[in-house]
Amino acid sequence: MQQIINFLIRYRNTLLFIILFTIAFGLTIQSHSYHKSKFISSTSFLTGGLFSVTSNIDNYFSLKAYNNRLLIENAKLKNALQQKGIDTTSINTLATDSSATIQYHYKPALVINNNYHKTNNFITLNKGKKDSIDTDMGVITDLGIVGIVQKASTNYSRVISILNKNSRINAKLKKTNHFGSLVWNTKSPNIVQLIDIPRLAPLKIGDTIVTGGRSTIFPKGILIGAIKDFQLDTNESYYTVNIKLFNDMTNIGFVNVIENKNATEIKAIEKQTNE
Repeated sequence: MQQIINFLIRYRNTLLFIILFTIAFGLTIQSHSYHKSKFISSTSFLTGGLFSVTSNIDNYFSLKAYNNRLLIENAKLKNALQQKGIDTTSINTLATDSSATIQYHYKPALVINNNYHKTNNFITLNKGKKDSIDTDMGVITDLGIVGIVQKASTNYSRVISILNKNSRINAKLKKTNHFGSLVWNTKSPNIVQLIDIPRLAPLKIGDTIVTGGRSTIFPKGILIGAIKDFQLDTNESYYTVNIKLFNDMTNIGFVNVIENKNATEIKAIEKQTNE
C-alpha cells in the first residue's frame, strides 16, 4: 500500500495532466460536431480493424470445422447434380458461359462481429461496396439464412440478423405453399417464430421451414429450420410456430451474400403496378 502511495506522490503531476487532458478531450468532442464526427469515424475504422484481427484469430482455430462443412456441402451439391443427370465436370464451362442466365449470384464473406444477446442484433461482414455488396441483399450459410444487408461502406457491411425484433422475412412450409412471416420474440438465439400461418395448414413437429421466395432478397427454398412446436392465436385462426434454427447463430463464420441480378427490374415493375 505504501508503494502505491509513493508512486502516486512521485508521478502526481503526470497523472493530473493525463486526467485533465482526458476531460478536455471529451468536452471538445461533445461540444463540437465536427470533432465528434471525426472521432466517431476514426473509432469506427479502428473498431472494424479490431474486429478483423480478432475474427481472423477465432477463425484460424475453426478452419477444420469450416472445411468439414464445405466438404459435406460440396458432396451434397454433386449428388444433387448427378441425380438430375448433370455432369459436374461441365460446371466450370457453365460458370464462364456469358450466354447462361443466372439470376442469383453468391458472394463469399467473413463475419468479423456477431451480436446475438441483444434485442436488435447486427452482424458485421468484411466485404462492402467495393466487393459489390449493397443493401437488401440476403445473407446465408450452407445451413440456412442469417439476415439481410442493411448498410454497406467501402470495405464493410452491416447485416440485420434474423435475431432482431425488427426482422421480418417471408417463409413457408417446405412441403406445402402455406406462407407466413419469420420474426423473433427476443427470447432465445436458437428459436425464431413463424406467424400468420392459417389453421388449415398441416403442421407437424420436425417439418422443415424454408424461404418463400416472395421478395427480391432470398430465393425460394433456402433452409431456415424445423418446427419445434406451435399453437393457435386467441382467435384460433392462425398459428404461431416456434422454429429451431438449423444455423447456430452464436457461431457464424463464413457466409454467402446473395445478389439478385433482376432485383432492380422487379422493383421497378412493382412500383409501376402500385402507382
